[in-house]
Amino acid sequence: MTNDLIFPDILLYLLDMVGVVACAIAGTLLAQHKGFDIAGCILVSMVNAIGGGTLRDLALDRHPLFWMTDLNYLMVITVTSLILQIFFHLYHKIDNALKLFDAIGLAAFSVIGFKVAINQDMSPIIAMMMGVWTAIIGGMLRDIICNEIPMVLRREIYISASIAGSVTYLLFERLGVDAGLNEFIMLGVIFGVRMLALRFDWHLPSIRLVD
Repeated sequence: MTNDLIFPDILLYLLDMVGVVACAIAGTLLAQHKGFDIAGCILVSMVNAIGGGTLRDLALDRHPLFWMTDLNYLMVITVTSLILQIFFHLYHKIDNALKLFDAIGLAAFSVIGFKVAINQDMSPIIAMMMGVWTAIIGGMLRDIICNEIPMVLRREIYISASIAGSVTYLLFERLGVDAGLNEFIMLGVIFGVRMLALRFDWHLPSIRLVD
C-alpha cells in the first residue's frame, strides 16, 4: 500500500490486511508443522506476508517500505501467528488449510501489487509482474526456509492464476467497469482459478525433449 493512504483506498488497505492475515496463517501452519518454535513461526509468517510486497517496493523504488511506516502490518502478523500457534491442534488437515489460505493470499496480494504499479503509471506488463511478485515471493521464501520445494515451482496453476486476474482487470477496464468493482472481480477470478485448479488437479504442462 501507499503511505499517503486516502479514504477511497481504504478497501485496498483492508484487502491488503486480508492478504497479510491469510499469508501469516499459511506461514505459521507450515512452520508449526515443521516443528519451529514460537519465534520461528512468527518469522516465517512475516516473511510470507510481507516478503513479496517488500521486493515490489524495492523494484518500484518506493521508500520507506510500507511496513516500516505502518506498524499495523507487523502487529497483525505477530498476533495472527500467536493465536494460530495456540489453536494449531484444530487444524488437522494441514495441506488443505495451507492451500486455502495460500489461495486467499495469492488473490489479495496480486490485486495489491497490480494496483500499486498501475497507480505509479507503470505499463500493464510491469503491473502484472508486480502483482505476481507481490503474490509469490513471500511464499517462495517461506517454502525455502521450511525446506520445501516452492509451491509455485511444482507445475501448479499459481502464477498463471495471477496473470489471468490481471488480464481480466484490463479487459473490464476497457469496458468501463468501475475500478472498485473491477478489483473485486480480479480478486474473484484469481481465487476461483486457483481453487478450481486444486479441486480438479489442473497442472501446467512441462516441456521435455524426447531422447
